[in-house]
This record gives sequence, structure tokens and C-alpha cells, in this order.
Amino acid sequence: MKTLFSLIQSVLAAAFGVQSEGKRRKDFQQSSPKQLIAIGITFLIIFIFTVIFIVKLVLP
Repeated sequence: MKTLFSLIQSVLAAAFGVQSEGKRRKDFQQSSPKQLIAIGITFLIIFIFTVIFIVKLVLP
């Protein structure tokens, strides 16, 4: 089982498209899909709210 930090790092790398194929395979072998999905959904929600906040900040 991977640590929370390494799971977050894997999700962020995948989200920004900088994760290698070998690392992706290793992540899927060592991690539970439930963990990756939960962290991915959490990241997505935070990302969406950040974009909304920035747009509201920039536009009057």
C-alpha cells in the first residue's frame, strides 16, 4: 500500500500529463483503485472550485 503523499503525487502527475507509462503501471499494481479514484475526485473538486474562484476574481 502506498503512502498518501505518493498517491497524491501520482494523481497530480496523471492530471497534468507528465506521468510515465512505467510509473502508471506501477501505481495501478501497488494501489487500490478506490484510493486513486477518491484522490482523483477530490483533486477534481478542488481544481474546479479554484478555477471558479479565479474567474470570479478576475471578472467583475
